[in-house]
Amino acid sequence: MSEMRDRLIIALDVDSAAQAQQIVQSVGDSATTFKVGKQLFTAEGPQIVRDLVASGKKVFLDLKFHDIPNTVGAAIRQARELNVSMLTVHASGGSKMLKAASDAGGPVLVLAVTVLTSMNDADLSEIGIAGNVQAQVLLLGALARANGIRGLVASAHEARELRRELGADFAIVTPGVRPAGAEKGDQARVVTPAAALEAGASHIVVGRPITEAADPAAAAKAIMEELEGTLQSR
Repeated sequence: MSEMRDRLIIALDVDSAAQAQQIVQSVGDSATTFKVGKQLFTAEGPQIVRDLVASGKKVFLDLKFHDIPNTVGAAIRQARELNVSMLTVHASGGSKMLKAASDAGGPVLVLAVTVLTSMNDADLSEIGIAGNVQAQVLLLGALARANGIRGLVASAHEARELRRELGADFAIVTPGVRPAGAEKGDQARVVTPAAALEAGASHIVVGRPITEAADPAAAAKAIMEELEGTLQSR
């Protein structure tokens, strides 16, 4: 199960450090990596990251930096001081910004966000992008790789083609993962944990199905068992 604990990222999309720490404690050793996004980071600031790292957890800092290259590079250097393991930038920031992010990242795995999993083809059209979601994801994925980025955030619906195009050594982190029977929430493109792994995801991000479960540790363990079974059946 150790490999599965590294592949599963639990999203701490809560309002306070107290809530986040309660989830971490409830999950126990069932996962190693926790996502700190805009909601928790805005509420608690960098101290929550320091506290999680100090307790032996890995932090995926999901702030989706999207700004001029100099600002993004400076922000990533500050994130390195927090000892985060992974962080995100928007691939749509363009090649100069992506190169600045890659150069600043050092040992941190910088991930480029392609198309948000809450968006579909109609949403892209609304903001002036003529192509469909898959075409846009592939375009942005290739742009990110060309500028030194070592991984992407993308839906499992696009992961198979991304894996084919970008190779086996490229990280693909998949949000919008829901166990069978779970509510979709605000996600438009969702898959099960096993389907995400089969499609080529290297990591999956799961939030509410674990954090809102009556027994978060059991929920995380069930997902890891599903992933383990998928790997063994290959």
